[in-house]
Amino acid sequence: MAEQKPAPAAGGRASMKKELPERFRNHKHVWVFIEQERGHVHPVSWELMGAGRILADKLKVELAGVIIGPPGEATLAAAQEAACYGADLVYTVTNPVFADYRNDPYTKALTEAVETFKPEILLLGATTLGRDLAGSVATTLATGLTADCTALDVDPDGSLAATRPTFGGSLLCTIYTLNFRPQMATIRPRVMPMPERVERPLGRLVEHPLAMAEEDIVTKVLKFIPDRDQAKSNLAYADVVVAGGLGLGSPENFQLVTQLASVLGAEYGCSRPLVQKGWQPAERQIGQTGKTIRPKLYIAAGISGAIQHRVGVEGADLIVAINTDKNAPIFDFAHIGVVTDALHLLPQLTEAFRHRLSAHIRDRIAS
Repeated sequence: MAEQKPAPAAGGRASMKKELPERFRNHKHVWVFIEQERGHVHPVSWELMGAGRILADKLKVELAGVIIGPPGEATLAAAQEAACYGADLVYTVTNPVFADYRNDPYTKALTEAVETFKPEILLLGATTLGRDLAGSVATTLATGLTADCTALDVDPDGSLAATRPTFGGSLLCTIYTLNFRPQMATIRPRVMPMPERVERPLGRLVEHPLAMAEEDIVTKVLKFIPDRDQAKSNLAYADVVVAGGLGLGSPENFQLVTQLASVLGAEYGCSRPLVQKGWQPAERQIGQTGKTIRPKLYIAAGISGAIQHRVGVEGADLIVAINTDKNAPIFDFAHIGVVTDALHLLPQLTEAFRHRLSAHIRDRIAS
């Protein structure tokens, strides 16, 4: 009697149909949501334009920016800037109700635009605003959304391959939205490189009207309170970053990191265990569940370099790792590795830089 082979497990990508349902076959082009608030465009939007350009070229389709905002010069300026970062065309939805972000009107605006013009891929920044908007739009459209992606690609069959960490950052998985459109993904700031800005005229500008009045919106904006005066870090966009991990031994020793950062005119950060122990605030955490950084120089002291941390720093131009464990994972991706005690090396580096760097040079490094 022949041995019977077990049936293949149900589910998984292999068991799904790669052929789109008829109603989705006319979805084309790659869209990037251009996030702006009070006339200021978040830099992640331009980073996504670079990633979107690569995807659009592979699919041989157009790259479009989509802007939701109040009528006026700021929205038009954002559209012009989108062209300089590679947009073939820009869709705008303007209405006075978009002066401040509120989920209901923004969701209605973006959902209507998608249903009207039918993109196949929609990318948003994984900012506070972008995460809120992406989730509600994906739910309204009944499509898939892959959050906090670290890499994007297109399969030979045209499906978006969105990669993100999972299981607490210990693994990377690639997620597909095969049978629904648009394929949506959010990408954190500084995960993608900033594309080169090229001065060019705005091409096609498509205006999509939205019939909505203030009376139709339940949520009201009572007051706008800026947080620019608060002492928050600017890790994501710093050119030089010094960070410390558990190898420092105690919270008191973290001052060695801040002292070196001060001499270099740099920002300082830490690994996740230091936040979990209460040694540093969450805004200083670097990694997949913290800040993603792309500095010119990153100095990591006493950080083992687990995948959760690696995802947040591997875009740095130069990574210098200091650790007593020669087998620490961080040495697998650091450009320069120093096997020594950070408690001894950091003070020496600080003194060396203090004597060699003038204030003018430190300012130039930081800028």
